Amino acid sequence: MGESTSQKSWQTIIEKLRVVNDSHDEQRLLAALSSPVATTVLGFVNAHAMNLVAGNAQYCKALSAADVLLRDGAGMAILYRRLGLAPGLNMNGTDFIPRILAAFKGRRVAFWGTEEPFLSQAVQRSEAQFGVQVVSVQHGFADVDTYIDLARQVRPELIVLGMGMPKQEAVAARLSAAGVPCLIVCGGAILDFLGAKVTRAPHWVRQLGCEWVFRLMSEPKRLFMRYVVGNPLFLLRTLRYAKFAVEAPVNRPK
Repeated sequence: MGESTSQKSWQTIIEKLRVVNDSHDEQRLLAALSSPVATTVLGFVNAHAMNLVAGNAQYCKALSAADVLLRDGAGMAILYRRLGLAPGLNMNGTDFIPRILAAFKGRRVAFWGTEEPFLSQAVQRSEAQFGVQVVSVQHGFADVDTYIDLARQVRPELIVLGMGMPKQEAVAARLSAAGVPCLIVCGGAILDFLGAKVTRAPHWVRQLGCEWVFRLMSEPKRLFMRYVVGNPLFLLRTLRYAKFAVEAPVNRPK
């Protein structure tokens, strides 16, 4: 993907992002998401997602098809400030998705992603902690049609996808196009966290915006390209995009 095309892809995502300004705004969003009147896709955009967007037109299309996109992580806050925008709250999925699960207490939920035994452990923890009724469980390595068939058969009210980028966004877009009325959440590693495959960083580390360092130390081989290579690349692209945005102003996210 050429430089101009990749910058336009960034513009597409940035224009779609919703900034959550404060806790009251967050609560209103949570209330809306927990009572979807039609198929609704929720996605999270972090530095890794923006790197993928820059080089993958299909991923950009799938991500931008989401109904709600939220800023996730310190890297995106840097991008916003570079553009002269207030970044709002850090709406990372690892913190926000459990709140969504709590809002769906007693309701039908599907967990599709990760692998055993972590998937079953995520189910057990979520049923005990959030009171959800998990009615469908599937690992994250099936083909897209498998998930569409499951959605039509089981008809959950909430689907949590824990397949990682870019697969989960592609699956979410296909599920949405199939018209299954529910909330579909692109959850990244959330099922790994709930299933105790991955440990959260201490609270003080998260407050410093350095959870990525903790994750890199925990899984250096798997996350080397994402963080050690990807973070500097994201910052370089941020500088280039900021110049592009000055020359061709974008519609500011709401």
